[in-house]
Amino acid sequence: MSSHKDCKPATRIVSGGRRKEWTWPVVNPPVWRGSTHLYENSQDLRGGHPNADGHFHYGRRGSPTQWALSEALTELEPGAYGTVLFPSGLGAISGALLSVLKAGDVLLMTDNVYEPSRDAARTLLADFGIETRFFDPLDLDGFPDQFCDRTKAVLLEAPGSLTLEVCDIPALAAIARDKGALSLIDNTWASPLGFNPLVHGCDITIMALTKHVGGHSDLMMGSVAAGEELYNRVRLKSQALGIVVSPDDAALALRGLRSMHVRLKQSTATALKLAEWLNTRPEVARVMCPMLPGAPGHDLWARDFTGGCGLFSFLLRDCDVQAQSRFIDALELFGIGYSWGGYESLATPFEPSRARSATAWPPEGISQSDRYGIRLAIGLEDADDLLADLAQAFEKMEPG
Repeated sequence: MSSHKDCKPATRIVSGGRRKEWTWPVVNPPVWRGSTHLYENSQDLRGGHPNADGHFHYGRRGSPTQWALSEALTELEPGAYGTVLFPSGLGAISGALLSVLKAGDVLLMTDNVYEPSRDAARTLLADFGIETRFFDPLDLDGFPDQFCDRTKAVLLEAPGSLTLEVCDIPALAAIARDKGALSLIDNTWASPLGFNPLVHGCDITIMALTKHVGGHSDLMMGSVAAGEELYNRVRLKSQALGIVVSPDDAALALRGLRSMHVRLKQSTATALKLAEWLNTRPEVARVMCPMLPGAPGHDLWARDFTGGCGLFSFLLRDCDVQAQSRFIDALELFGIGYSWGGYESLATPFEPSRARSATAWPPEGISQSDRYGIRLAIGLEDADDLLADLAQAFEKMEPG
């Protein structure tokens, strides 16, 4: 049941990775726990085994549980030859970058990137002699001037972390390719169900499987998918680093993957309803949800994306950090915590000026008094219940 590449994504998400030799007669591949893989005889041991999924060698190279997940993810990524699994989303980002960069190289990183990616650039990559320069992803005209003869890669993220800007990904990727650089993208927000990076010109696509794929807030994992040459580079680098995901977590990710399509559809619809309502509230200075008509980035989102998710943000009008905290603390149905993509709704406060170096915060058109924001990760609760919870939190935002 593993070769349905011509079917629609909802079908491929159910059938992917379910090779008969990995599953039959059960529906899901069993959890293969094992460090040692045994050989028939000494000749079999000496014969060597292809360094590819589907060939037993040693536990670090995986077993049918991990292979099934990798194959299922690859079948969702048009243009991908294979997918490498990592123990976290950040591990996938760092592993991909270390696979394509070496000492002396320059990396261009979008200024609205996931903050741990910024931290990894300033620590891990810097320790390897890799220089990172941050750029404004919305300044398409100025982007070519960011390159030098040492620039070898560009890391994109769309929409941007926290503030959800949508950049012109095909144009940025085309410029990078013209300059001789690879383009990598963190595609966790949309997933391959909502955006296909390799089709739009990117060379490597990265996901935090912790989010939508896991879907139940009980595992951490990441993935890197690419064409054959880059996939093999990432695979060999991850093996040299001794990276492997546990079969138990792979089984959880496979379980979550099968229902990701319907969960995303539900959380996206609820998020859009809440975004439309927040857009009418006097307490809100700006809704940052690219799925919302009229919101910043909507036109590019409508042109390039086929779906979204339940993650979006909004800015509070005439607010300070105390009022921001009162709003968050008054919420009853939203947990306070990092991550997103699970079945439960979450809310976190933000003010990203400390995580920007190439762009200004607040952005043009937003006053200093409107710079405090709330990021909402919408789960599977009833939309009207979540709306009512937000409404009562607005009432409690004023002091005393």
